[in-house]
Amino acid sequence: MPELPEVEVVREGLDKWVRARTVQSVQVLDSRSVRRHTDGVEDFEQTLTGCTIASVARRGKFLWMDLDGLQTPGALVAHLGMSGQLLVEEPSAPDEKHLKVRLTLSQKSDFPDELRFVDQRIFGGMFLSPLVVTPDGLPAGAGSVRATMPEAAAHIARDVMDPHRDPEDLYVGLRKRTSQLKRAILDQSVLSGVGNIYADEALWQAGLSGLRNTATIRRAEVHRLNDALVDVMTRALAAGGTSFDSLYVNVNGARGYFARSLNAYGREGKTCTRCLDNGRESLIRRDPFMGRSSYSCPICQPRPRKR
Repeated sequence: MPELPEVEVVREGLDKWVRARTVQSVQVLDSRSVRRHTDGVEDFEQTLTGCTIASVARRGKFLWMDLDGLQTPGALVAHLGMSGQLLVEEPSAPDEKHLKVRLTLSQKSDFPDELRFVDQRIFGGMFLSPLVVTPDGLPAGAGSVRATMPEAAAHIARDVMDPHRDPEDLYVGLRKRTSQLKRAILDQSVLSGVGNIYADEALWQAGLSGLRNTATIRRAEVHRLNDALVDVMTRALAAGGTSFDSLYVNVNGARGYFARSLNAYGREGKTCTRCLDNGRESLIRRDPFMGRSSYSCPICQPRPRKR
């Protein structure tokens, strides 16, 4: 599933191509992709038609487009799920095999006129959501200048890259819990945007085991983890995100290449690069984790002692 860097790459692409353009028509080709819009397909198409995309915003992995022209302030939320893609295309381009929703936009010189939502596995979707005021009264997230966000995202904490986030909040949030460290940083109500891949990478970079109990975590360790999360996300964003298959792409179809820089995730049985640099020999191990996998170094990420 796309994590913060992948969704931010999509947001930046959308901001370039669709911001300030008016939705001239909407075509839903598969009602399952708008199932979260409780008023149905017809209402989704009619309500969205005529609206102008004021901005494209993101908090964590949550992406939305603020709309002007609605009777009640709202936003178009796009949830990518496992395989969702938002692509900008010329109307003359052939329909993608798994095209679900088509938005025709007002013309803009040298800009494609269609925004297409493509989703092979249909775990994602689009829906309209009313807006609520942010709890702290500050802009909601990346790309937003408004202190409002979709009601559907009200429970989501500020993310790793948010300039309005105080890193000390991560320490406070972790110490309030009694759970494994990796589980806690994947909790979007504690810190948003972190998924399985970047959790493993940041924990490896910080030299911390994801099995640590958050009740034992020290402030210096949390700040080290926070710095690692910011660094990993920044580098991944610069690389266009992580693509393991053809399902994650930017709005122009380009793939990310951060997978080439991974130090832990997916490297089971390969030498830990940090241990190698320090004259040690250790192999990255894989452990089952919440139906997925965790990757870590048994030497430089020591596990907590069993009591």
